[in-house]
Amino acid sequence: MDVGGFSVFVLVVIVLAIVVIFMGVKSVGQGTEWTVERFGRYTRTLRPGLNLIIPFVDRVGNKVNMMERVLDVPTQEVITRDNAMVSVDGVVFFQVLDAAKATYEVNFLENAIMQLTMTNIRTVMGSMDLDELLSQRDKINAKLLSVVDEATEPWGIKITRIEIKDITPPAAIVEAMSRQMKAEREKRANILDAEGYRQAEILKAEGEKQAAILAAEGRRESAFRDAEGRERAAEAEAKATSMVSEAIAKGNVQAVNYFVAQKYVEALAKIGSASNNKVVFMPLEATGVIGAIGGIAELAKQAAGGGGTPAAAPAKGPWQQS
Repeated sequence: MDVGGFSVFVLVVIVLAIVVIFMGVKSVGQGTEWTVERFGRYTRTLRPGLNLIIPFVDRVGNKVNMMERVLDVPTQEVITRDNAMVSVDGVVFFQVLDAAKATYEVNFLENAIMQLTMTNIRTVMGSMDLDELLSQRDKINAKLLSVVDEATEPWGIKITRIEIKDITPPAAIVEAMSRQMKAEREKRANILDAEGYRQAEILKAEGEKQAAILAAEGRRESAFRDAEGRERAAEAEAKATSMVSEAIAKGNVQAVNYFVAQKYVEALAKIGSASNNKVVFMPLEATGVIGAIGGIAELAKQAAGGGGTPAAAPAKGPWQQS
């Protein structure tokens, strides 16, 4: 072998060695894992980063996405426990935890998860009434999550969330529910109106009661003050009568004139206020009336001065005897 042929051989060997090295070096991206098979049998899993395999002996079996993924569950019909048919769809969030199990324990992983979820949706929701479906979504989601996660555990899968997106009852049921809701709202409105009317009547009655109490107290106070006024007037009258009686007992003629003048003035007041008398002719002597009034004044002076010499008799009126 000449030098030129040897050089070509060495060059070929070097190129083959470089190719073999490049074939054995594998760079795995973040968020993925690769399974390695040796002669068709699983041996190990390549983690993210730079990895080496034996060329022509080992090969990459499957490249598995290890990030959390979302899977839409298509709409399906579900018959509830009370025989109401509803349309339901949802969404599933899952993550592969074991690349080898996800590759070799189940075929068509996403389809298997979807079929399992749809089956359990029918099972779980079919055991509930329509009212429970519409009001207890959290309970449905929690139950579905527990059942599906347990079923997919052998596949190296973790179901993180299952959410029911839409529950659509038939149009007839929706209309009936709308009428029921309207009736309930009208019922609550009527109850509130009745409560308001009741409160208004109670407040009105309370106000009338307070007004009556205040009016009664006012009448009582007024009656008390009227009685007090009459009592004071009676005391004054009694005192005056007592003074006049004492004066008469002492022989003072002015006291007699006081009573006569008082009755005379009262009679004149009644005659003047009568409605059937327009003109009154009274033949009376003015000097007599003045003399009587003078007698009253003299009597008052004597009462204030504590007695004394009796004054001269005033001019006699027409009612006095000669």
